[in-house]
Amino acid sequence: MNTGRLSCVLLTVALAACAGLPPESKPAALPAAAPLDDLISDSGTWPARDWWKQYRDPTLDQLVDLALASSPTLATAHARLDTARQSVRAAGAAAGAHVEAEGDASRQRLSDNGLFPPRLLGFYAYNQFDLGLQASYTFDWWGKQRDAVEAAMDEAHAAQADRTAAALVLESSVADTYFGWQADQSRLALAREREDTIRREARIAAARIGADLDAADEIHRSDANLAAARELVAGLEGSAKLRWVALAALVGRAPAELPTLVAKPLPAIGPGLPEGVKLDLMARRADLTASRWRVQAAEKSRDEARAEFYPDISINALAGLQSIDAGRLLEYASRVPTVSAAVHLPIFDAGRLKARYGGAQAAIDAAVAAYQDTLVGAARDVATQAASRAQIVAERVQRRMAVAAADQLRAGAAARVRQGVTDPRSELAATETWIEQRDALLQLDAAALSADIGLKRALGGGYDTKSD
Repeated sequence: MNTGRLSCVLLTVALAACAGLPPESKPAALPAAAPLDDLISDSGTWPARDWWKQYRDPTLDQLVDLALASSPTLATAHARLDTARQSVRAAGAAAGAHVEAEGDASRQRLSDNGLFPPRLLGFYAYNQFDLGLQASYTFDWWGKQRDAVEAAMDEAHAAQADRTAAALVLESSVADTYFGWQADQSRLALAREREDTIRREARIAAARIGADLDAADEIHRSDANLAAARELVAGLEGSAKLRWVALAALVGRAPAELPTLVAKPLPAIGPGLPEGVKLDLMARRADLTASRWRVQAAEKSRDEARAEFYPDISINALAGLQSIDAGRLLEYASRVPTVSAAVHLPIFDAGRLKARYGGAQAAIDAAVAAYQDTLVGAARDVATQAASRAQIVAERVQRRMAVAAADQLRAGAAARVRQGVTDPRSELAATETWIEQRDALLQLDAAALSADIGLKRALGGGYDTKSD
């Protein structure tokens, strides 16, 4: 009878504890495709994991390897990943059985005015020795501990994806800075060629002024053009040096420790957007994957908060020894075994459980909003890089025609000079125009290469959720 009443009381209390249990929620609804309806594929392919190697530049390969090995930025991402992994271990440890060994030795003096005065017991102090092995286990019937472990694992997966995203940003920054240095070197060669051409024009102008064929204003015009050419040379030299310093910072080494940089022509770029970019982009961006993992982690945390409304049941066992004589502590008669069970029923908690559950639901809403914002940003990044790349490619076609036309004008002027029809000034002027057109084309080539690197970064840089 007493057992039945106790069961009824426990059942009533348990039902009361679960009365405020929130209903089960549906999984968060995430977009199934990226908003890239207006983009048209141009027979491109998805980048490979080592996408920078397609440019076939051993120096760039070496710089990227150094950056991935020693960059402080990537070291920070590594540290966050290690922290997340330890959080998984901590959550897993909390979900298992706990076994602890305890030992204690104490000496207690009895009070003369206590309940048992020493004169009645015949002694004033006694020793107490305890030795025990305590084990406890909490049953995870409602999945609370499992949800905590899975939430920690999802956060670790997100940290791992963040680390991949950080590596991609680092790789693309190194490649963009390196090719920017190469572009500066090529433009610097053209600027020096233009400076030499203007200097030759200045000598001719000085000779004509000395022969009273031209006014003195011509020499001033030549000086102004020469100063502008030298200013451009100085600017390009400074830009190249700044890029060299930026490369050292990205790699995490001193500038003197960088590989020897040798000027060479810029590499050609390949096709742009691959097929299926609208649907496949979500699996190709590490930042999107990280955001998706965080949504799942928030959902598991909400499930854990919901499981808090259910009662917890745990068992405890103690295999111990106790004696007032240290020499007899290990005897069989000193044993004090204990077994107990505990039930934790959250009945009245001033709304703590509901507040925690509401906070977990709000965290899901925030994670979903962050995912959607990341998705929109990724689509905008792809669209921007693709549009910039296409625009620059179209401009390069026209600029090549302008370079060819300037070269023809230069050749015609040189022929007239050889025939004695005109003086060398017309050839030098045409040469200067030809150099300017080549410099403009080189700037477009550098911009196209930078946009190509940006597009590879926007497309995920070879990351693939399926392979990971």
